[in-house]
Amino acid sequence: MPADVPDAYLQECASCHIAYAPGALPAASWRRIMSGLDSHYGTDAALDAATASRIDAWLQRHAGTWKRVSEEPPQDRITRSRWFERKHRKVDTAVWRHDSVKSAANCGACHVGADRGRFDDDDLQFQVGLDARHRRAWND
Repeated sequence: MPADVPDAYLQECASCHIAYAPGALPAASWRRIMSGLDSHYGTDAALDAATASRIDAWLQRHAGTWKRVSEEPPQDRITRSRWFERKHRKVDTAVWRHDSVKSAANCGACHVGADRGRFDDDDLQFQVGLDARHRRAWND
């Protein structure tokens, strides 16, 4: 996560989900997300214009530009991006539905540093209650 994270991003966005690293999506995806906050994946997450503008400018400055992120994923969802699907291809769908995980968007369930923008494979946490057969995705 960039060092200059706006307080508003942490207060507003991270109040419902982790503060996703801006490099996880290209600038065009962040722009669409920020322009549609009144219907943000089924929730009204609208912000005042000044706050939205500050957050959007920060997201644009730090948006993903490297090859794996330059492609806009379907519905601007990080979890639908090719790089995300490739990195998580061995994770069984039962893991995403498990009570301790709930969805692929809950990065912090397995990535203990997700709230700080850290997704190192060496820091993965296997959720209690998951069947041992699901560990293969953690061991690669």
